[in-house]
Amino acid sequence: MSKTGKEIESLRQEIRQHDYRYYVLGEPTISDFEYDLLMAKLVQLEKQYPELVTPDSPTQRVGGEPTKEFPTVTHEIPMLSLGNTYTQDELNEFEKRLKNALPDASFEYVTELKFDGIAVSLLYRDGRLIRGATRGDGERGDDITNNLKTIRSIPLALFHDKGLPSDIEVRGEVFMTKAGFEKLNRQQEKAEEKLFANPRNATAGTLKQQDPRIVASRPLEFSAYHLRILIRGRNPEIKTHFDGLHLLRKLGLPVSRHSALCRSMWKVMDYCMTWEEKREELPYEIDGVVIKVNAIEQQMALGATAKTPRWAIAYKFKAKQATTLLREIHLQVGRTGTVTPVAVLEPVFLAGSTISRATLHNEDEIRRKDIRKGDTVLIEKGGDVIPKVVQVIQEKRPKNSRRFKMPKTCPVCRSRLIRPEGEAAWRCENIACPAQVHRRIEHFAARGAMDIEGLGEALVHQLVENRLVSDYGDLYFLKKDDLVALERMADKSASNLLDAITESKKRPLDRVIFALGIRLVGSGVATVLADHFGSIDALMRASHSVLDSVEGIGPTIAESIVQFFKQPHNREVLEKLRKAGVRMAEERARRARAGIFQDKVFVLTGALSRFTRDGATELIESEGGKVSASVSRNTDYVLVGENPGSKYRKALDLDVEIIDEDTFVGMLEKAKKRPFSRDSQLGMEL
Repeated sequence: MSKTGKEIESLRQEIRQHDYRYYVLGEPTISDFEYDLLMAKLVQLEKQYPELVTPDSPTQRVGGEPTKEFPTVTHEIPMLSLGNTYTQDELNEFEKRLKNALPDASFEYVTELKFDGIAVSLLYRDGRLIRGATRGDGERGDDITNNLKTIRSIPLALFHDKGLPSDIEVRGEVFMTKAGFEKLNRQQEKAEEKLFANPRNATAGTLKQQDPRIVASRPLEFSAYHLRILIRGRNPEIKTHFDGLHLLRKLGLPVSRHSALCRSMWKVMDYCMTWEEKREELPYEIDGVVIKVNAIEQQMALGATAKTPRWAIAYKFKAKQATTLLREIHLQVGRTGTVTPVAVLEPVFLAGSTISRATLHNEDEIRRKDIRKGDTVLIEKGGDVIPKVVQVIQEKRPKNSRRFKMPKTCPVCRSRLIRPEGEAAWRCENIACPAQVHRRIEHFAARGAMDIEGLGEALVHQLVENRLVSDYGDLYFLKKDDLVALERMADKSASNLLDAITESKKRPLDRVIFALGIRLVGSGVATVLADHFGSIDALMRASHSVLDSVEGIGPTIAESIVQFFKQPHNREVLEKLRKAGVRMAEERARRARAGIFQDKVFVLTGALSRFTRDGATELIESEGGKVSASVSRNTDYVLVGENPGSKYRKALDLDVEIIDEDTFVGMLEKAKKRPFSRDSQLGMEL
């Protein structure tokens, strides 16, 4: 090996050690900055000597292009499911079956926490990860190697000496911590994407992603629980399952430190009871304990049925449930107008905390379970996180109870509630509703909408709390004297804010439409509406059928627009904008010139790093192209940034050409025959 090759391999080994200490042991020995320097040095060397890049290099974790479907792999030995037990008597029955099968044997057991995640199989050859697959139906699973490579706690290369088996299979669980799950859902909410129900649901959805870059952006973890040697010879002899766990740790794989060796079924039961009580202390979700016969020879002798191994079983924890009195059904209005029924409960202690409220989801759910005020109800933590009502204890229902009826008006502002066709939720479409006003004003003032510099979350809160504004139309009638009286608002700051508000009146029509906060109308849809109708007045007059006929709109968005403009409060706010001088119509139609994108239809998705959305749109339109809000068979290109959403997946399904920002810039440079400059005035974020 050359001197450079030795230097590169030495760097890789050092980085692997630091990855192991950070992601597996949780005991880092260098700072993030020092780690980044090591990685940067390795990246630079591999760029200089690409012939020395190997698949197991730490730089290759997020690699490969998105796939349209995962290849199917067959498990050499099926990944069987476990039978379940729920009581000590059932565990004793399990042991009795073992003794009936092997009458002269005595048994030791290994107990392991049962992670609430997704089972996967990892195949290593000569110490390097060559394949990762899902459990699937037990016989066959999906090859998701590139996705699993993005999980930092899964080593691409094992620590080993000359005694390492040439081929080994590692089985384990991919999961998400409670903190990681909450962070992911906050990101989903911010991006206006669907929230995940629980950590397991989030993990499963992530592993199904076709793009490893999306998987890499999500907080997945891995814990190994089974080692199987595929090719023997001079390989280390593993006589017990517990020995296998120790070898997994030695190889650099994460193994739960809570696994234990129990020499009797009494000890097993004690372990189960202990963790049923302590499960809330863990940073991740568990739903039980897995019990395995320790001796490998005994495992082989006991064998398996068609579906389950005879030498292992799961002890499932009882659901976290309690009964209490439902005092009231309260309607909660969310920041985007969704009205959610909430159960106000007699406080009850459940799973480590006192519960006084529980979600009732929606009107249909209340009707299905026939939940009424005054009922005694059984509650549990859904996904062990969110309290929910499971059922009503009918025999304890008061004689004079009445069925719940959803009101027709908003409980906060008394505007008429709307239930869009095909949806379960009722909504308040009044943009001046106090329950929504903070969020709507923040959206109105945001970059990409009216772009009112200096009007952030804290200032919006002060304006609303001091009753200086009740909707975003009031922003244009603020006085300097009102502002300087606010906390941290000096004379200069007040002047700057008023100047920014005045400047926002010049924003083009598509930005105004987007700023209104009409449900389902993003910036792309707003552009389509502005181009087609040319004014707010024309858009207000448009019927459902007219809107539905516009390319890129569709019936659901059309219904949302119609309902928005039907609301009297919304029309009043629009009049405020008109009186203030906000642009309500295009002064001139956009003029597209012939260019490299002439008659080409683009869709933008994900977070762009080299452009703002507006900047990319202006570039496309300046070259004769058009930006659409949705992907269809008429779409020519989908320009993808970081963390793309459903439009990206639809583009894959329809086989639409997908380009990244570098490709987009290259197309521009080729047309202009000069390098692309970040300093040109094209709406980019500098």
